[in-house]
Amino acid sequence: MGPRPVPPEQRALPILSTVSPRLREPTPTGSVGMARPAEQPVYVPPPLESRPHADEIAHWLEELRRTPFLELAARADAVRREKHPDGVVSYIVDRNINYTNTCITDCKFCAFYRRPKDGEGYVLSYEEIGAKIDEAKALGAVQILMQGGHNPYLPFDWYLGLLRYIKERHPIHVHGFSASEIELMTRITKLPLDEVIRQLHQAGLDSIPGAGAEILVDAVRDVIAPKKLDASRWLEIHEAAHEVGLHTTATMMYGVGETWEDRLEHLLKLRASQARSLKRGRGRYTAFIAWSFQPLHTEMRNWDIPLGTGMDYLRITALSRLVLDNFDNLQVSYVTQGPKMAQLALRMGANDFGSLMIEENVVSAAGIDYIMPEAEIRRIITEAGLQPQRRYQDYTEWHEGDAGCPCCAWRGTAEAA
Repeated sequence: MGPRPVPPEQRALPILSTVSPRLREPTPTGSVGMARPAEQPVYVPPPLESRPHADEIAHWLEELRRTPFLELAARADAVRREKHPDGVVSYIVDRNINYTNTCITDCKFCAFYRRPKDGEGYVLSYEEIGAKIDEAKALGAVQILMQGGHNPYLPFDWYLGLLRYIKERHPIHVHGFSASEIELMTRITKLPLDEVIRQLHQAGLDSIPGAGAEILVDAVRDVIAPKKLDASRWLEIHEAAHEVGLHTTATMMYGVGETWEDRLEHLLKLRASQARSLKRGRGRYTAFIAWSFQPLHTEMRNWDIPLGTGMDYLRITALSRLVLDNFDNLQVSYVTQGPKMAQLALRMGANDFGSLMIEENVVSAAGIDYIMPEAEIRRIITEAGLQPQRRYQDYTEWHEGDAGCPCCAWRGTAEAA
């Protein structure tokens, strides 16, 4: 089955008038997964006793085993209400800008990337990115989410120049460059990690997305993305960003053949990482987002693995809210789960609806194309008995007439000084 088309009347809504799911439709030979499906390796999960946080994993496995689903959901909802007693569900208006799809990491779960010299590979110019930002700002966007493939042909100065260009000509909050992209920059420059992050921050990077986490268990990563940075390096990069004062987010992509032990190890590693960053008192993880693997057009499309179900998603949402007690915000993934599942998740621990997503390229390349106008997002939140509220990246509330993103205010002060 191909991608589910977005109804023309929905595409015509003002907030979606500039949506472009991909640079162009993938061809059978252009989509890497269609051209070369990967053989499925045998995954052997690490024994429980060998894992970090083994005792806590065992505890939460027992909780999952003996706690009825609705009781688990109610406990998670109680935590949400404790953390957010005003009943607000926040969301942000932004645009995903994928500056390049050229990538050398060959993740088996990705339908978006193209190998170097592929005819469908691209790199957006600064001017094209600037035009996308202006379109997004005209529609009310307060940030851009900027991510791309691991393109070995882009020098570090290209990224720094892009950030300066954005801040000078199209100022907006830049939530950009996943840990794996930053890892590529350290290899290109041979600079220490903290220096790479410092230079990015000074040039205009305001926060870092949590992409590339997948499952933070190396045995899983070795199966689905053997060329990608390992779990400890992903955590190290985020904690280094927190040291500089940057906020980041954290994610989980499940349904790639992992076990519940793997999922719990992932969550517990994130909780420990957040504890370390909060102790240092600077940046932190602002939110956690889970979503399910989408196999269409990927190299894993014919693998015999149990894909994540709707019940898995709701259990993971509730469990995440209980385990991640030092995370303030839990975000739904309506892009992969659809609006109804996202609405249910709002009563199972989640308190944030994510992004309006004026543009989205990566998930849609795998055949999933849930896009909603702002009015629909607000309706879904309201019908769940909660109060919708626009926000900025740092979860400060957005209000009409604001001077701008409060977490970026230091830049103007520093430049004036």
